Amino acid sequence: MTNDPVSPRARSDVLYYVLAALAGMGTGWVDVVVNDLLFTALLVLMACMLLGLLRPRWPWRWVVAVVVFIPLAELVAYAIVTVKPTRGQVYGSFLTALPGTAGAYGGAVMRRVLDKLRQGK
Repeated sequence: MTNDPVSPRARSDVLYYVLAALAGMGTGWVDVVVNDLLFTALLVLMACMLLGLLRPRWPWRWVVAVVVFIPLAELVAYAIVTVKPTRGQVYGSFLTALPGTAGAYGGAVMRRVLDKLRQGK
């Protein structure tokens, strides 16, 4: 048994989790201010695709790491800011997981294809 409770692989993913959290918080802020679900879905798609491309193992984790911050931003906006999101906007923020899933898995597939092309297979 080792004294290091965190594996080197998990430690190397910390930067990517921070990037996912920042992307989620930024997307949540944009969702509250702009109030356009399609633009929010596009931002989630781009963030999850980038993270899936950078770290293709277990792409679902990027969806969770990004999308969890969008409803939290709605909650913070409701509690603190004068902008009050509607009920539909809050429910719609959960739907952003769908394009996020497509983006994360699309990025992971794209990474695997690029790796195969580099190997010459």
